[in-house]
Amino acid sequence: MDDFRLAWFAQDDSDRGVAGTFARHFARRLTAAFVFVLMVAVLLWPALTNGFPLLFYDTGGYLARPFEHTLDIGRSALYGAFLALGIPLDFWPNIAAQAALAAWLVILTLRAHGFGRSGAVALGVVVALALLTSLPWYAAQLMPDVLVPAAVLALYLVAWRSAALSRFETLLLCAVIAVAEASHMGTLGLMLGLFAAILVLHRVGSRLARPHLAAPAAAIVAGIALALLSNLVIAGRFAFTPGGTTIAFIRLVNDGIVKRYLDDKCPDAAIRLCVYRNDLPRDRDDWLWNDDGPLKKLGGWQAYEDEAQRIILESLALYPGLHLKSVLSNTAEQLTRFATGDGLAGWTWHALWAMERYAPGVTPRLMAARQQNEPFDFTWLNAVHVPVFALSIAALPILVALSGSRVRRGAAALALFVFLALLGNAVICGALASPYDRYQSRLAALAPLAVVIAALGWRRKVPA
Repeated sequence: MDDFRLAWFAQDDSDRGVAGTFARHFARRLTAAFVFVLMVAVLLWPALTNGFPLLFYDTGGYLARPFEHTLDIGRSALYGAFLALGIPLDFWPNIAAQAALAAWLVILTLRAHGFGRSGAVALGVVVALALLTSLPWYAAQLMPDVLVPAAVLALYLVAWRSAALSRFETLLLCAVIAVAEASHMGTLGLMLGLFAAILVLHRVGSRLARPHLAAPAAAIVAGIALALLSNLVIAGRFAFTPGGTTIAFIRLVNDGIVKRYLDDKCPDAAIRLCVYRNDLPRDRDDWLWNDDGPLKKLGGWQAYEDEAQRIILESLALYPGLHLKSVLSNTAEQLTRFATGDGLAGWTWHALWAMERYAPGVTPRLMAARQQNEPFDFTWLNAVHVPVFALSIAALPILVALSGSRVRRGAAALALFVFLALLGNAVICGALASPYDRYQSRLAALAPLAVVIAALGWRRKVPA
Protein backbone atom coordinates (compact mmCIF):
# COMPACT_ATOMS: atom_id res chain seq x y z
CA MET A 1 0.00 0.00 0.00
CA ASP A 2 1.40 3.36 -1.13
CA ASP A 3 0.99 5.10 2.22
CA PHE A 4 2.92 2.49 4.15
CA ARG A 5 6.50 2.57 2.82
CA LEU A 6 9.55 1.39 4.67
CA ALA A 7 12.55 3.71 4.65
CA TRP A 8 14.67 1.08 2.95
CA PHE A 9 12.45 1.19 -0.11
CA ALA A 10 12.69 4.99 -0.30
CA GLN A 11 16.31 4.71 -1.43
CA ASP A 12 17.42 4.78 -5.02
CA ASP A 13 16.74 1.25 -6.21
CA SER A 14 17.93 1.61 -9.79
CA ASP A 15 20.56 -1.06 -9.16
CA ARG A 16 18.07 -3.52 -7.74
CA GLY A 17 16.03 -4.00 -10.91
CA VAL A 18 13.43 -6.73 -10.83
CA ALA A 19 14.38 -7.82 -7.32
CA GLY A 20 13.78 -4.34 -5.95
CA THR A 21 10.41 -4.06 -7.70
CA PHE A 22 9.35 -7.45 -6.37
CA ALA A 23 10.46 -6.52 -2.85
CA ARG A 24 8.44 -3.30 -2.91
CA HIS A 25 5.41 -5.14 -4.26
CA PHE A 26 5.76 -7.82 -1.58
CA ALA A 27 6.10 -5.20 1.16
CA ARG A 28 2.97 -3.44 -0.04
CA ARG A 29 1.04 -6.70 -0.12
CA LEU A 30 2.25 -7.67 3.33
CA THR A 31 1.33 -4.29 4.75
CA ALA A 32 -2.09 -4.42 3.10
CA ALA A 33 -2.70 -7.87 4.59
CA PHE A 34 -1.65 -6.63 8.02
CA VAL A 35 -3.98 -3.63 7.79
CA PHE A 36 -6.86 -5.85 6.66
CA VAL A 37 -6.33 -8.21 9.60
CA LEU A 38 -6.31 -5.16 11.87
CA MET A 39 -9.64 -4.05 10.39
CA VAL A 40 -11.15 -7.47 11.07
CA ALA A 41 -9.86 -7.43 14.65
CA VAL A 42 -11.31 -3.96 15.22
CA LEU A 43 -14.71 -5.12 13.98
CA LEU A 44 -14.57 -8.08 16.37
CA TRP A 45 -13.80 -6.08 19.49
CA PRO A 46 -17.14 -6.94 21.20
CA ALA A 47 -16.43 -10.68 20.87
CA LEU A 48 -12.78 -10.28 21.83
CA THR A 49 -13.71 -8.45 25.03
CA ASN A 50 -16.52 -10.92 25.64
CA GLY A 51 -14.26 -13.95 25.29
CA PHE A 52 -16.68 -15.71 22.93
CA PRO A 53 -18.79 -14.81 19.87
CA LEU A 54 -21.99 -13.02 20.86
CA LEU A 55 -25.21 -15.02 21.12
CA PHE A 56 -28.74 -13.94 20.36
CA TYR A 57 -31.79 -15.91 21.47
CA ASP A 58 -32.44 -17.03 17.87
CA THR A 59 -28.90 -18.37 17.43
CA GLY A 60 -30.00 -21.74 18.74
CA GLY A 61 -32.80 -22.01 16.21
CA TYR A 62 -30.35 -21.52 13.35
CA LEU A 63 -27.78 -23.94 14.77
CA ALA A 64 -30.33 -26.71 15.20
CA ARG A 65 -31.50 -26.74 11.58
CA PRO A 66 -28.72 -28.84 9.95
CA PHE A 67 -28.80 -31.30 12.86
CA GLU A 68 -32.57 -31.71 13.00
CA HIS A 69 -32.97 -31.52 9.19
CA THR A 70 -36.14 -29.46 9.60
CA LEU A 71 -37.31 -25.96 8.78
CA ASP A 72 -38.44 -23.67 11.56
CA ILE A 73 -40.03 -20.27 11.79
CA GLY A 74 -37.67 -17.67 10.35
CA ARG A 75 -34.54 -19.81 10.84
CA SER A 76 -32.47 -20.27 7.70
CA ALA A 77 -31.09 -23.77 7.28
CA LEU A 78 -28.24 -22.39 5.18
CA TYR A 79 -27.06 -20.02 7.90
CA GLY A 80 -27.41 -22.86 10.39
CA ALA A 81 -25.09 -24.99 8.26
CA PHE A 82 -22.64 -22.08 8.18
CA LEU A 83 -22.69 -21.96 11.98
CA ALA A 84 -22.15 -25.71 12.23
CA LEU A 85 -18.89 -25.39 10.29
CA GLY A 86 -17.45 -23.24 13.08
CA ILE A 87 -18.15 -25.59 15.99
CA PRO A 88 -14.61 -27.10 16.16
CA LEU A 89 -13.10 -23.62 16.70
CA ASP A 90 -15.79 -22.21 19.00
CA PHE A 91 -17.45 -20.31 16.11
CA TRP A 92 -14.56 -17.84 15.79
CA PRO A 93 -14.18 -18.58 12.05
CA ASN A 94 -17.84 -17.58 11.56
CA ILE A 95 -17.54 -14.13 13.02
CA ALA A 96 -14.09 -13.65 11.47
CA ALA A 97 -15.68 -14.30 8.07
CA GLN A 98 -18.50 -11.86 8.84
CA ALA A 99 -16.06 -9.15 9.92
CA ALA A 100 -13.84 -9.80 6.90
CA LEU A 101 -16.85 -9.43 4.62
CA ALA A 102 -17.78 -6.11 6.23
CA ALA A 103 -14.21 -4.79 5.97
CA TRP A 104 -13.90 -5.89 2.33
CA LEU A 105 -17.15 -4.17 1.39
CA VAL A 106 -16.03 -0.92 3.01
CA ILE A 107 -12.71 -1.10 1.14
CA LEU A 108 -14.45 -1.91 -2.14
CA THR A 109 -16.99 0.87 -1.72
CA LEU A 110 -14.25 3.40 -1.01
CA ARG A 111 -12.22 2.22 -3.99
CA ALA A 112 -15.26 2.30 -6.28
CA HIS A 113 -15.63 5.98 -5.42
CA GLY A 114 -11.98 6.81 -6.07
CA PHE A 115 -10.48 6.36 -2.61
CA GLY A 116 -8.67 3.06 -3.04
CA ARG A 117 -5.05 4.13 -2.96
CA SER A 118 -4.70 4.87 0.72
CA GLY A 119 -4.91 2.05 3.21
CA ALA A 120 -4.93 4.67 5.94
CA VAL A 121 -8.28 6.02 4.70
CA ALA A 122 -9.90 2.57 4.68
CA LEU A 123 -8.50 1.73 8.10
CA GLY A 124 -9.68 5.05 9.49
CA VAL A 125 -13.19 4.55 8.13
CA VAL A 126 -13.43 1.00 9.52
CA VAL A 127 -12.18 2.12 12.93
CA ALA A 128 -14.72 4.97 12.94
CA LEU A 129 -17.55 2.59 12.06
CA ALA A 130 -16.39 0.17 14.75
CA LEU A 131 -16.45 2.89 17.40
CA LEU A 132 -19.40 5.03 16.30
CA THR A 133 -21.91 2.50 14.97
CA SER A 134 -23.42 -0.88 15.80
CA LEU A 135 -21.52 -2.67 13.00
CA PRO A 136 -19.09 -4.62 15.25
CA TRP A 137 -21.93 -5.85 17.45
CA TYR A 138 -23.49 -7.57 14.43
CA ALA A 139 -20.23 -8.72 12.86
CA ALA A 140 -19.33 -10.41 16.17
CA GLN A 141 -22.75 -12.01 16.62
CA LEU A 142 -23.79 -15.50 15.57
CA MET A 143 -26.74 -14.20 13.56
CA PRO A 144 -27.28 -13.34 9.88
CA ASP A 145 -28.09 -9.70 10.69
CA VAL A 146 -24.72 -8.42 9.44
CA LEU A 147 -25.59 -9.81 6.01
CA VAL A 148 -28.40 -7.25 5.64
CA PRO A 149 -26.16 -4.16 5.29
CA ALA A 150 -23.69 -6.32 3.35
CA ALA A 151 -26.38 -7.18 0.79
CA VAL A 152 -27.45 -3.54 0.50
CA LEU A 153 -23.89 -2.39 -0.22
CA ALA A 154 -23.30 -5.26 -2.63
CA LEU A 155 -26.51 -4.48 -4.54
CA TYR A 156 -25.55 -0.81 -4.79
CA LEU A 157 -22.08 -1.63 -6.07
CA VAL A 158 -23.23 -3.98 -8.84
CA ALA A 159 -26.00 -1.58 -9.85
CA TRP A 160 -24.09 1.73 -9.87
CA ARG A 161 -20.35 1.07 -9.67
CA SER A 162 -19.85 -1.96 -11.89
CA ALA A 163 -17.35 -0.07 -14.08
CA ALA A 164 -15.00 0.16 -11.09
CA LEU A 165 -15.22 -3.57 -10.35
CA SER A 166 -13.46 -6.55 -11.86
CA ARG A 167 -15.57 -9.43 -13.16
CA PHE A 168 -14.49 -11.56 -10.19
CA GLU A 169 -15.49 -8.85 -7.72
CA THR A 170 -18.89 -8.58 -9.38
CA LEU A 171 -19.39 -12.34 -9.04
CA LEU A 172 -18.41 -12.21 -5.37
CA LEU A 173 -20.83 -9.36 -4.72
CA CYS A 174 -23.64 -11.28 -6.44
CA ALA A 175 -22.78 -14.26 -4.23
CA VAL A 176 -23.00 -12.04 -1.13
CA ILE A 177 -26.48 -10.92 -2.17
CA ALA A 178 -27.61 -14.50 -2.86
CA VAL A 179 -26.31 -15.87 0.44
CA ALA A 180 -27.83 -12.97 2.37
CA GLU A 181 -31.23 -13.60 0.79
CA ALA A 182 -31.07 -17.30 1.59
CA SER A 183 -30.04 -16.51 5.16
CA HIS A 184 -33.18 -14.55 6.02
CA MET A 185 -36.49 -14.01 4.23
CA GLY A 186 -36.60 -10.41 5.42
CA THR A 187 -33.42 -9.73 3.48
CA LEU A 188 -34.97 -11.29 0.38
CA GLY A 189 -37.94 -8.97 0.76
CA LEU A 190 -35.66 -5.97 1.13
CA MET A 191 -33.65 -6.93 -1.96
CA LEU A 192 -36.83 -7.27 -4.02
CA GLY A 193 -38.01 -3.88 -2.84
CA LEU A 194 -34.69 -2.24 -3.62
CA PHE A 195 -34.59 -3.86 -7.05
CA ALA A 196 -38.01 -2.34 -7.73
CA ALA A 197 -36.49 1.05 -6.83
CA ILE A 198 -33.55 0.34 -9.16
CA LEU A 199 -36.01 -0.39 -11.98
CA VAL A 200 -37.77 2.92 -11.40
CA LEU A 201 -34.51 4.88 -11.27
CA HIS A 202 -33.28 3.15 -14.42
CA ARG A 203 -36.54 3.94 -16.19
CA VAL A 204 -37.08 7.55 -15.23
CA GLY A 205 -33.46 8.68 -15.09
CA SER A 206 -32.31 11.53 -12.89
CA ARG A 207 -29.36 13.70 -12.05
CA LEU A 208 -27.84 10.56 -10.58
CA ALA A 209 -26.09 7.91 -12.62
CA ARG A 210 -28.41 5.36 -14.24
CA PRO A 211 -28.16 1.96 -12.51
CA HIS A 212 -27.45 -1.32 -14.29
CA LEU A 213 -30.05 -4.08 -14.14
CA ALA A 214 -28.50 -7.36 -15.27
CA ALA A 215 -26.18 -8.15 -12.35
CA PRO A 216 -28.67 -7.09 -9.62
CA ALA A 217 -31.42 -9.17 -11.26
CA ALA A 218 -29.15 -12.21 -11.60
CA ALA A 219 -28.03 -11.94 -7.97
CA ILE A 220 -31.58 -11.75 -6.65
CA VAL A 221 -32.73 -14.71 -8.76
CA ALA A 222 -29.69 -16.68 -7.57
CA GLY A 223 -30.64 -15.89 -3.97
CA ILE A 224 -34.16 -17.21 -4.49
CA ALA A 225 -32.78 -20.39 -6.02
CA LEU A 226 -30.24 -20.79 -3.22
CA ALA A 227 -32.92 -20.38 -0.55
CA LEU A 228 -35.03 -23.13 -2.10
CA LEU A 229 -32.19 -25.50 -2.92
CA SER A 230 -30.41 -25.15 0.42
CA ASN A 231 -33.63 -25.98 2.25
CA LEU A 232 -34.07 -28.99 -0.04
CA VAL A 233 -30.55 -30.28 0.64
CA ILE A 234 -30.53 -29.62 4.39
CA ALA A 235 -34.15 -30.19 5.37
CA GLY A 236 -35.57 -32.16 2.46
CA ARG A 237 -38.10 -29.48 1.51
CA PHE A 238 -38.08 -27.41 -1.68
CA ALA A 239 -39.59 -24.42 0.08
CA PHE A 240 -38.75 -21.04 1.52
CA THR A 241 -38.02 -20.68 5.21
CA PRO A 242 -41.49 -20.77 6.81
CA GLY A 243 -43.16 -18.50 9.32
CA GLY A 244 -44.00 -15.38 7.33
CA THR A 245 -47.73 -15.73 8.02
CA THR A 246 -47.12 -16.14 11.73
CA ILE A 247 -44.85 -13.10 11.91
CA ALA A 248 -47.39 -10.99 10.01
CA PHE A 249 -50.18 -12.23 12.27
CA ILE A 250 -48.28 -11.05 15.33
CA ARG A 251 -48.51 -7.45 14.12
CA LEU A 252 -52.28 -7.80 13.97
CA VAL A 253 -52.31 -9.17 17.51
CA ASN A 254 -50.04 -6.41 18.81
CA ASP A 255 -52.01 -3.64 17.14
CA GLY A 256 -55.44 -4.85 18.25
CA ILE A 257 -56.71 -5.82 14.80
CA VAL A 258 -57.16 -9.49 15.74
CA LYS A 259 -59.12 -8.46 18.86
CA ARG A 260 -61.38 -6.25 16.74
CA TYR A 261 -61.90 -9.10 14.26
CA LEU A 262 -62.74 -11.60 17.00
CA ASP A 263 -65.13 -9.17 18.71
CA ASP A 264 -66.97 -8.79 15.42
CA LYS A 265 -66.95 -12.47 14.41
CA CYS A 266 -67.18 -14.48 17.63
CA PRO A 267 -68.75 -16.70 18.70
CA ASP A 268 -68.01 -18.76 15.60
CA ALA A 269 -67.20 -22.47 15.83
CA ALA A 270 -65.08 -22.19 12.67
CA ILE A 271 -62.69 -19.72 14.35
CA ARG A 272 -60.65 -21.60 16.95
CA LEU A 273 -59.16 -18.42 18.39
CA CYS A 274 -62.59 -17.24 19.56
CA VAL A 275 -62.07 -19.21 22.78
CA TYR A 276 -59.08 -17.00 23.64
CA ARG A 277 -60.26 -13.62 22.38
CA ASN A 278 -60.07 -12.10 25.85
CA ASP A 279 -56.67 -13.66 26.59
CA LEU A 280 -54.66 -12.38 23.65
CA PRO A 281 -51.14 -11.26 24.62
CA ARG A 282 -49.88 -7.91 23.36
CA ASP A 283 -46.23 -8.94 23.24
CA ARG A 284 -44.66 -10.80 20.32
CA ASP A 285 -42.59 -13.11 22.50
CA ASP A 286 -45.59 -13.99 24.66
CA TRP A 287 -47.61 -14.95 21.60
CA LEU A 288 -44.86 -17.11 20.11
CA TRP A 289 -43.13 -18.68 23.08
CA ASN A 290 -45.46 -18.67 26.09
CA ASP A 291 -46.22 -22.31 26.89
CA ASP A 292 -49.50 -21.26 28.50
CA GLY A 293 -50.49 -18.90 25.69
CA PRO A 294 -53.23 -19.35 23.06
CA LEU A 295 -50.82 -20.29 20.25
CA LYS A 296 -49.40 -23.24 22.16
CA LYS A 297 -52.88 -24.42 23.12
CA LEU A 298 -53.91 -24.26 19.46
CA GLY A 299 -51.06 -26.58 18.49
CA GLY A 300 -48.25 -24.14 17.72
CA TRP A 301 -47.52 -21.85 14.81
CA GLN A 302 -47.58 -24.58 12.15
CA ALA A 303 -50.95 -25.97 13.22
CA TYR A 304 -52.44 -22.49 13.43
CA GLU A 305 -51.01 -21.04 10.20
CA ASP A 306 -54.11 -21.69 8.03
CA GLU A 307 -56.44 -19.84 10.38
CA ALA A 308 -53.91 -17.06 10.86
CA GLN A 309 -53.77 -16.56 7.09
CA ARG A 310 -57.56 -16.51 6.91
CA ILE A 311 -57.80 -13.83 9.61
CA ILE A 312 -55.12 -11.73 7.91
CA LEU A 313 -56.94 -11.76 4.57
CA GLU A 314 -60.42 -11.23 5.98
CA SER A 315 -59.29 -8.42 8.28
CA LEU A 316 -57.59 -6.70 5.32
CA ALA A 317 -60.94 -6.64 3.54
CA LEU A 318 -62.87 -5.61 6.64
CA TYR A 319 -60.50 -3.01 8.11
CA PRO A 320 -58.21 -1.62 5.41
CA GLY A 321 -57.95 1.68 7.25
CA LEU A 322 -56.81 -0.01 10.46
CA HIS A 323 -54.17 -1.97 8.56
CA LEU A 324 -52.88 1.13 6.79
CA LYS A 325 -52.74 3.05 10.05
CA SER A 326 -50.93 0.15 11.71
CA VAL A 327 -48.33 -0.14 8.93
CA LEU A 328 -47.69 3.60 8.80
CA SER A 329 -47.44 3.88 12.57
CA ASN A 330 -45.09 0.92 12.84
CA THR A 331 -42.98 2.18 9.95
CA ALA A 332 -42.61 5.60 11.58
CA GLU A 333 -41.74 4.00 14.90
CA GLN A 334 -39.24 1.63 13.27
CA LEU A 335 -37.49 4.56 11.57
CA THR A 336 -36.82 6.08 14.97
CA ARG A 337 -35.80 2.90 16.80
CA PHE A 338 -32.17 1.99 16.21
CA ALA A 339 -30.41 1.68 19.55
CA THR A 340 -27.56 -0.82 19.78
CA GLY A 341 -27.84 -3.91 21.96
CA ASP A 342 -31.46 -4.92 21.46
CA GLY A 343 -31.87 -8.55 22.50
CA LEU A 344 -28.27 -9.16 23.57
CA ALA A 345 -29.31 -10.57 26.90
CA GLY A 346 -27.06 -12.70 29.04
CA TRP A 347 -29.27 -15.75 29.53
CA THR A 348 -30.37 -16.65 26.01
CA TRP A 349 -31.64 -20.01 27.17
CA HIS A 350 -32.63 -21.44 23.80
CA ALA A 351 -29.23 -20.60 22.29
CA LEU A 352 -27.53 -22.16 25.31
CA TRP A 353 -29.71 -25.27 25.01
CA ALA A 354 -28.77 -25.69 21.35
CA MET A 355 -25.08 -25.18 22.13
CA GLU A 356 -25.15 -27.81 24.87
CA ARG A 357 -26.92 -30.28 22.61
CA TYR A 358 -25.18 -29.76 19.27
CA ALA A 359 -21.84 -28.21 20.28
CA PRO A 360 -21.17 -29.49 23.80
CA GLY A 361 -17.43 -29.00 23.49
CA VAL A 362 -17.79 -25.21 23.43
CA THR A 363 -19.86 -25.02 26.61
CA PRO A 364 -17.01 -24.31 29.09
CA ARG A 365 -15.74 -21.31 27.08
CA LEU A 366 -19.26 -20.18 26.35
CA MET A 367 -20.31 -20.18 29.99
CA ALA A 368 -17.12 -18.37 31.01
CA ALA A 369 -17.83 -15.51 28.58
CA ARG A 370 -18.81 -12.11 29.87
CA GLN A 371 -22.25 -12.26 28.22
CA GLN A 372 -23.28 -15.17 30.41
CA ASN A 373 -22.01 -13.60 33.63
CA GLU A 374 -22.75 -9.88 33.54
CA PRO A 375 -25.12 -7.81 31.41
CA PHE A 376 -23.77 -5.53 28.72
CA ASP A 377 -24.24 -1.84 29.45
CA PHE A 378 -25.11 -0.11 26.18
CA THR A 379 -25.90 3.25 27.76
CA TRP A 380 -22.58 4.85 26.96
CA LEU A 381 -22.46 3.29 23.50
CA ASN A 382 -25.92 4.54 22.56
CA ALA A 383 -25.00 8.00 23.79
CA VAL A 384 -22.75 7.98 20.72
CA HIS A 385 -24.39 5.51 18.31
CA VAL A 386 -27.90 6.98 18.35
CA PRO A 387 -26.99 10.61 17.54
CA VAL A 388 -24.42 9.54 14.93
CA PHE A 389 -27.00 7.44 13.13
CA ALA A 390 -29.74 10.07 13.46
CA LEU A 391 -27.55 12.87 12.10
CA SER A 392 -26.33 10.65 9.28
CA ILE A 393 -29.88 9.77 8.25
CA ALA A 394 -30.82 13.45 8.28
CA ALA A 395 -27.83 14.22 6.06
CA LEU A 396 -28.75 11.70 3.34
CA PRO A 397 -31.50 13.76 1.61
CA ILE A 398 -29.22 16.81 1.73
CA LEU A 399 -26.46 14.88 -0.03
CA VAL A 400 -28.91 13.79 -2.74
CA ALA A 401 -30.08 17.38 -3.20
CA LEU A 402 -26.47 18.55 -3.62
CA SER A 403 -25.75 15.98 -6.33
CA GLY A 404 -23.69 17.40 -9.16
CA SER A 405 -22.57 20.46 -7.26
CA ARG A 406 -20.73 19.86 -3.99
CA VAL A 407 -21.50 16.12 -3.89
CA ARG A 408 -20.30 13.77 -6.60
CA ARG A 409 -23.05 11.91 -8.44
CA GLY A 410 -21.78 8.52 -7.28
CA ALA A 411 -21.82 9.58 -3.64
CA ALA A 412 -25.31 11.03 -4.05
CA ALA A 413 -26.49 7.74 -5.59
CA LEU A 414 -25.13 5.88 -2.58
CA ALA A 415 -26.86 8.30 -0.20
CA LEU A 416 -30.17 7.84 -2.03
CA PHE A 417 -29.85 4.05 -2.09
CA VAL A 418 -29.01 3.87 1.61
CA PHE A 419 -31.97 6.12 2.41
CA LEU A 420 -34.27 3.86 0.37
CA ALA A 421 -32.83 0.80 2.13
CA LEU A 422 -33.51 2.28 5.55
CA LEU A 423 -37.02 3.31 4.54
CA GLY A 424 -37.73 -0.03 2.88
CA ASN A 425 -36.47 -1.95 5.89
CA ALA A 426 -38.74 0.07 8.16
CA VAL A 427 -41.73 -0.55 5.89
CA ILE A 428 -41.08 -4.29 5.73
CA CYS A 429 -40.69 -4.54 9.49
CA GLY A 430 -43.71 -2.31 10.02
CA ALA A 431 -45.91 -4.35 7.69
CA LEU A 432 -44.73 -7.83 8.61
CA ALA A 433 -43.56 -7.55 12.19
CA SER A 434 -43.46 -5.16 15.12
CA PRO A 435 -40.83 -2.43 15.58
CA TYR A 436 -37.61 -3.48 17.29
CA ASP A 437 -34.35 -1.53 17.60
CA ARG A 438 -32.41 -4.48 16.20
CA TYR A 439 -34.17 -4.37 12.84
CA GLN A 440 -32.96 -0.86 12.03
CA SER A 441 -29.72 -0.75 14.00
CA ARG A 442 -28.23 -3.60 11.95
CA LEU A 443 -28.20 -1.14 9.01
CA ALA A 444 -26.78 1.68 11.10
CA ALA A 445 -23.30 1.69 9.55
CA LEU A 446 -24.58 2.44 6.04
CA ALA A 447 -25.68 6.02 6.63
CA PRO A 448 -22.39 7.21 8.22
CA LEU A 449 -20.45 5.41 5.47
CA ALA A 450 -22.43 7.26 2.79
CA VAL A 451 -21.79 10.56 4.57
CA VAL A 452 -18.05 9.84 4.85
CA ILE A 453 -17.77 9.03 1.14
CA ALA A 454 -19.57 12.24 0.24
CA ALA A 455 -17.27 14.19 2.57
CA LEU A 456 -14.14 12.59 1.10
CA GLY A 457 -15.24 13.61 -2.37
CA TRP A 458 -16.25 17.14 -1.40
CA ARG A 459 -14.76 19.33 -4.19
CA ARG A 460 -12.21 16.64 -4.98
CA LYS A 461 -11.29 15.65 -8.54
CA VAL A 462 -12.20 11.98 -8.38
CA PRO A 463 -14.24 9.83 -10.79
CA ALA A 464 -17.98 10.42 -10.58
